[in-house]
Amino acid sequence: MDGIPEKEMRARYRPRVIDSRISHLLRVFGGVQITGCKWCGKSWTGLYHSKSSVFIGTDTGRKVAEMDPQLVLGGEEPRLIDEWQDAPNLWDVARMNIDFSARKGMYIFTGSSTPPAESVSHTGVGRFATVEMRPMSLFESGDSRGSVSLSAMFDGAAEVSSWSDMDYMGAIRLICRGGWPGGLGASMEDALLIPRVYSETLARMDLSRVDGVKRDPGVMRALLKSLARNNATAAKAPALAADMAGGGDPVSEQTVRSYMGALKSVFAIGEQPAWVPSLRSRKRLRTSPKRHFADPSLAAALMEAGPEEIARDPNAAGFLFESMCYRDLSAYSSAFGGRVGHYLDDSGLEVDSIVERGDGRWGAVEVKMGHRDADKAAASLLRLKEKLAGEAAEPSFLMVLCATGGAAYMRGDGVAVVPLDCLGP
Repeated sequence: MDGIPEKEMRARYRPRVIDSRISHLLRVFGGVQITGCKWCGKSWTGLYHSKSSVFIGTDTGRKVAEMDPQLVLGGEEPRLIDEWQDAPNLWDVARMNIDFSARKGMYIFTGSSTPPAESVSHTGVGRFATVEMRPMSLFESGDSRGSVSLSAMFDGAAEVSSWSDMDYMGAIRLICRGGWPGGLGASMEDALLIPRVYSETLARMDLSRVDGVKRDPGVMRALLKSLARNNATAAKAPALAADMAGGGDPVSEQTVRSYMGALKSVFAIGEQPAWVPSLRSRKRLRTSPKRHFADPSLAAALMEAGPEEIARDPNAAGFLFESMCYRDLSAYSSAFGGRVGHYLDDSGLEVDSIVERGDGRWGAVEVKMGHRDADKAAASLLRLKEKLAGEAAEPSFLMVLCATGGAAYMRGDGVAVVPLDCLGP
């Protein structure tokens, strides 16, 4: 049950932004759980940080885990337990081992779905820390020079001056290709197959083992397509149900919620929460989350649109680009344990992303396909700053993320304009 030899693994491994976070957490906690969608690179990252490994996704791994969990958990530490949700009994045994030994960095658990709550008796609080991985950001895939550091933006130390190589079609090709590690170095034709096969697998795969509920592949396919059409929006269950019906047989809101829950449990979709600046906020905020696929390429594939088709629909391209920006901001902020929300109040003021650190610092980001829209985006950001004056801490930065523009620069009003292929952790 040994994994890939460590020397070979390290030679083939492509560094991820979250590596430093995992190393830090292993020094503090008994175990680290890495969650995320399939094919995003969790196993490779787990192997990189471990000294021994076992793969529970095999028949042998599951059987041994059921008969003798201590045998599976034994080995040089950190010990990688890959796809542990297939043998959820390992969680409680590992937690007990951590309690009794009081050692740090004993286990790395990776999982591409959330096991039923009743299958484990303890949350793992204080023993395990959890980090979520996503498909590769542009910096991780080598498509961003990373010259403008998101972390440095919080410290006021970022150098906002860099050339960009991205243009409109280039951004759309990156959206459609996605951040799947298996697509790196492949032709565009081959890379496009990954999100297409992934999206079709989502429609057909048996998600009943997640929560014991059997689901209709036809209904799941209809929901996936509706989510793709409503990508990067806060569309609620009634709107999705109506869109799925399309004048045909109605779909209940309860069904939509159940199916979306299953998709969230396998990390195929995620929610970008609404950001509330203060518990004492006097603003009337809209708190519905925006919904994104794990990677924007899934939405493009479900719309059955390639780069040329998307390029002819600027509205669709804009929402897909926003999802790519959300993916990358989430990856870069994971290095410091940050999170990415969005802002919308009853006056109609909307800001695409709010990046928040655990110490209360925050920055606001507007997303635009072209730099010509920077004036409008900057006005929204400055309006947000003015509205929250005295109610929230001053923003650490205001940024317009764009797909085209030729260069990153700082405007006279203090708003940074940064092409996505210049941004990094």
